[in-house]
Amino acid sequence: MTGLVLLHGFTGSGASFDEVLAHLAQLGGGARPFRPMLLGHGANAAPGVRRFEQEVDRLGEEIRRAGFSGAHLCGYSLGARLGLGLLARHGSLFRSATLIGVHPGLCDPRERAARIGSDERWCELLSRQGLPAFLRAWEAQPLFETQRELPGPERERQRQIRESHSADGLMRALRVLGLGQMPDYRGVLPAVGLRVRLLVGARDSKFGSLASALTAACRRIELLSVEGAGHNLLLEAPAQLARVLTQALEERP
Repeated sequence: MTGLVLLHGFTGSGASFDEVLAHLAQLGGGARPFRPMLLGHGANAAPGVRRFEQEVDRLGEEIRRAGFSGAHLCGYSLGARLGLGLLARHGSLFRSATLIGVHPGLCDPRERAARIGSDERWCELLSRQGLPAFLRAWEAQPLFETQRELPGPERERQRQIRESHSADGLMRALRVLGLGQMPDYRGVLPAVGLRVRLLVGARDSKFGSLASALTAACRRIELLSVEGAGHNLLLEAPAQLARVLTQALEERP
């Protein structure tokens, strides 16, 4: 049975993939999933991790120890960014990869400084007003507008996952794993010898543009767009994502 490493997004958890895995089972996908918790989420303190690539290396070692060498790698948003780091630093661990809503990193120092400042303001909100106020503001961002069209129970499941974290943990994640702390990985995909799919929601224009630029720089990278969906395909289009993963798992390395 093929291994499947699943990396959740910021404020998510391994449970964020529950619906995707349920659809994968219905399709007969023979996958053995591994869902590590990212730094700052749940009880994952990882005290020695102070830089983005230290978390990449920690995840690489955890994947090895769990016996998932040769797995298909799937990451969403923050998990996709860490997935890029894993392909850059531990690419031999994986047979192929699906990256959902991935950002390759910032190359402009001014943009990097601005993002660090923005993440610090989120940290201030967490520190001063706590997790509930932070989540209300986080979910109100335009990036997540399409999710407000989903049925209430689906949004409630996501909120329960988000509420399982601590303010201190999410502050740590922002300060270590935020986009301003991530290396510029734009050159990674052209150098990777694996089959990689970039997956975006058709209504996610920002990340659609980023994915198009990455595929233009490397034609063997496949770009797939999911109609009617926004940024979070785990929540908005789990059945479509499961079909993509089924195809990836059935391919020869």
